[in-house]
Amino acid sequence: MLRTHVYRSNFKAKEKMGTVMRAASFTLAEATSKTGNIAYLVQEQAKTASFRVRAKQENVSGVILPAFEVDRVAGSDFNLTGLGRGGQQVLKARETYAKAVETLVELASLQTAFTILDEVIRLTNRRVNAIEHVVIPKFENTIKYITSELDEMDREEFFRLKKVQGKKKRDTAKADAERAELQKIADDVQPLDTGDTGGADLLASKDEDVIF
Repeated sequence: MLRTHVYRSNFKAKEKMGTVMRAASFTLAEATSKTGNIAYLVQEQAKTASFRVRAKQENVSGVILPAFEVDRVAGSDFNLTGLGRGGQQVLKARETYAKAVETLVELASLQTAFTILDEVIRLTNRRVNAIEHVVIPKFENTIKYITSELDEMDREEFFRLKKVQGKKKRDTAKADAERAELQKIADDVQPLDTGDTGGADLLASKDEDVIF
């Protein structure tokens, strides 16, 4: 995990910083014991900074982190300071403190990155908790409500279809009954006897008793 990696690197840099600062303090004490207080000499001869810190930005897993780099200026304004009286100790103290500055800049980068990552992770955790305990339950309740409404609509539609089908069956049965009744009436009615058989022969036939 990125946060764990930065934390471990930060912890190691702090341990390294403690070691380097102890060594720097020891070498400064040696130089001071042999050359006396050289602070005023350094301040008088140092016209420009020997170190410059450059800042840049790095995109780490979508998080913009500042990073610091040491830009060491070539040469020095006080290379010969104290050479007459323990100059070697002065140069040694200088190099030791130079390493301390580099370690300090490295530690500053790691500490800043760790602080930003920690804040981003906390913010992300708050968002995750909000999604888990607020947003998701709201969506679940909405889904349950929509599901229940759809089920109710399905039940109403099913009941309506049953009512329609029942009415259609009743109408069909009624129509069939009416047709059957009409057919029965039609079957019960007999055709009238018009007397066509022999009806025309009454006038054509001759009565033998009638004499014309």
